[in-house]
Amino acid sequence: MSHDDKKEEFVYQRVVLKNASPYHYLKVCLVLEDETTRLSAVELKQFIITGLHSLYGEVGAALTFDVLKYNENSLTAHLRVHSRGLVKLWSSLTLQGSYQDQACAFRVLQVSPFLLALTGNSRDLQLN
Repeated sequence: MSHDDKKEEFVYQRVVLKNASPYHYLKVCLVLEDETTRLSAVELKQFIITGLHSLYGEVGAALTFDVLKYNENSLTAHLRVHSRGLVKLWSSLTLQGSYQDQACAFRVLQVSPFLLALTGNSRDLQLN
């Protein structure tokens, strides 16, 4: 059997990456009962940390996340969190119910492992 008669064997390997991105990004909006109430970026971050602490204790309060962008007028923020902490952050935001004795709710507008995905929303696309 000559070298030419041998067929090269190719080994195919299927690779599936779950949560390949180290971070997830959330676009959230805080809706307050009193629409005139404004929070600074520092107050917003402390409010989120308080929610994490009340739901998950000291371990939850130690969750690392960043406020990348914040609009004080619309109370809209872009948050970055390690992918492994996404569920904890999202659940604590969902369960926040009051801020300084007034009803509130976080609306999670968009979530993506890619920051660029938060720059646009196909639901708001206007075609002329």
